[in-house]
Amino acid sequence: MQFLIGMYINPAVLDALTDEEKAAIGAGHGAFIEALKESGELITTQALVDPSQAAVVSVRNGQPVVTDGPFLESKEYLGGFYLVDCENRERAIELAARIPDAAIEGLAIEVRQVMFADGQLEA
Repeated sequence: MQFLIGMYINPAVLDALTDEEKAAIGAGHGAFIEALKESGELITTQALVDPSQAAVVSVRNGQPVVTDGPFLESKEYLGGFYLVDCENRERAIELAARIPDAAIEGLAIEVRQVMFADGQLEA
């Protein structure tokens, strides 16, 4: 089963961390990635740029309309994700709990099962 583990960032929380705490988070992600590679559960992981660099695209009257910035105003935003392939939801939650951000109040980790990929709908 595939799961997307989303990491939600709050810039104010990150800014309040010490350099040592930030370094520990980075090292923790490195160790987590290596463990997922060893277990064969990692499909991919990506970090995303700040939402201020985002483009919101919609189509009106058959024409694309592009606006800058995030779609919603929010303190938190999706900062990155892990896409994993593991046995079940419980294992995905177990993995998510190992992400260093999960231990920091004000940051959030979300686990969502992938419903379909490459056109194959899973029930």
